[in-house]
Amino acid sequence: MPHVIVKLWPGKSEQQKTRLAEAITKDVMEILHYGEESVSVAMEEVKPEDWLEKVYKPDVKNKWDTLYKKPGYDGNDL
Repeated sequence: MPHVIVKLWPGKSEQQKTRLAEAITKDVMEILHYGEESVSVAMEEVKPEDWLEKVYKPDVKNKWDTLYKKPGYDGNDL
């Protein structure tokens, strides 16, 4: 039962977020062999000025060993 949370800066359209959710769902179904009913995708908008404390530190820096795709930036870039 994969649940994917995408954290992103505000400003993307509803159409963009819907398309992304559809693409993620399709890939999860294809790669992990789940039915569509098993997949959920959420979008959480985080203001740029909050990114370091609300996303980078807890979800990136503190979970570095669990990241399958690491970012090309670090906390000093924020």
